[in-house]
Amino acid sequence: MNDEFKVIQPTTTVYCPQRGEGWTLTGITNINEFTSVMFDGTRHTLPAREIVEQLLPNQLAREAQIK
Repeated sequence: MNDEFKVIQPTTTVYCPQRGEGWTLTGITNINEFTSVMFDGTRHTLPAREIVEQLLPNQLAREAQIK
């Protein structure tokens, strides 16, 4: 990942193969922080790196398949 980081807004939709579709409860401003994500009514605290590198691309790929 490059040094330039794009801020991820709260309520950004993400996808986890194990948990399904979810959304961020807080924004992400740094790749090294933790943030809350809601999956099926349960709040999870996850590393921002996992969200940015895995969960967000998963959701973008799902959206591209739907279109």
